[in-house]
Amino acid sequence: MPKASVRRLINKRKDKLIDFVLDIEKYPQFIPFCQSSKIYEKTENDEQINIVADLTIGKGRFIDTFKSDVKFIKKKNEINVKNIGGPLNHLSNIWKFTENGNMTEVYFEIDFEIKNKFLNILMTKSFNFGLEKIADAFQKRAEEL
Repeated sequence: MPKASVRRLINKRKDKLIDFVLDIEKYPQFIPFCQSSKIYEKTENDEQINIVADLTIGKGRFIDTFKSDVKFIKKKNEINVKNIGGPLNHLSNIWKFTENGNMTEVYFEIDFEIKNKFLNILMTKSFNFGLEKIADAFQKRAEEL
C-alpha cells in the first residue's frame, strides 16, 4: 500500500486554507489528473462538517471514480478522508492545519491501496512523484487566492 506525507508552509490563514481544501468541486481546475468532482451531501454542525463526494482521477485509459467520506473536525483543525466506494480497497488521508501568524503549516498524509494489483504496483513506483505534483498544485493555487 502506498503511504506518504508532505508538509508545506503556506502564506495564508488557516481558515482560508481549510475552506479551500473543502471546496472539492473546484479540484478539477488545478489538481493534475483530476477529471471531475461532485459533492452529493454536505452537512454541518458545531463540531464538524461532513461531505460525501466523488473524484474522477486518471489519464488516458486509466480513469476511475471513487467516493469519499470527508470530515472536517473543527476543534482539531483536521480533515479526515475515507474511501466509501470505487476502485480502492482502502483510502485514508489526513489534512492538519497549524497556524503561526499569517503562515499555516499544512500536513497531508495519504495511505491507499488500489483493487487492481497491477495498477497498485504501478502507483507504488510513481506515487511520491505524483504526491509532490499534487501538493505543488494545491500550494500554488492556495497562494493565488
